[in-house]
Amino acid sequence: MEDFTNPTVMTADEKILAVNNLKKSLEDNFVSLGQLLSEIKRTKLYKYKGFKDFKEFVEKEFNLSGTFANRLIGTYELFIEELDVDEMSVKNIGLDKLNMIKPLLKDTSYQETEDWIKKAEELPTTELREEIKEIRDRNKAKDKDLKDVYIDQFLEKMVTFFNCSRKELNFKMALFFQDADLEEIRNEIRIKQRKFEETGEV
Repeated sequence: MEDFTNPTVMTADEKILAVNNLKKSLEDNFVSLGQLLSEIKRTKLYKYKGFKDFKEFVEKEFNLSGTFANRLIGTYELFIEELDVDEMSVKNIGLDKLNMIKPLLKDTSYQETEDWIKKAEELPTTELREEIKEIRDRNKAKDKDLKDVYIDQFLEKMVTFFNCSRKELNFKMALFFQDADLEEIRNEIRIKQRKFEETGEV
């Protein structure tokens, strides 16, 4: 494989040819591919080929989705340029696992970032995915206030009672409220809401 460590010295045609060659073996070359695409996007090379934007260029020229191309760029720029992770380590971790931990690295400390990179290196994909899921579930639960908990409990109770989906429950609730006295309901809700906010009970 040719050396793509410095795409800034390559001509426009050389960069385009390099991307086409690298994407044939994506998992082995995603770092170099991300670097080249980053350079192409930064220098607006797509205009040289007559395209109005980067998304249209990568989709027509390389048969890559704009979303995937930007993911490759984001992975390269975060792990290689910003965090200065060794390129061999990045390749060994692999694109899938890097994309799994990438959202977790936003606003984290240096030590937390190092820990996640180490986990990505050492854990199999399934175990890493499970650990990420557990942390997200914990954070989601931590962010819930009493109202969220009450809503979840109420909806679970209702869908179980009616043996239906959330969408079907919404339909049943619409039927129930269609001819109801909304002014009376609003007054009753106001009283119950005040009690809930004061005591945590209805």
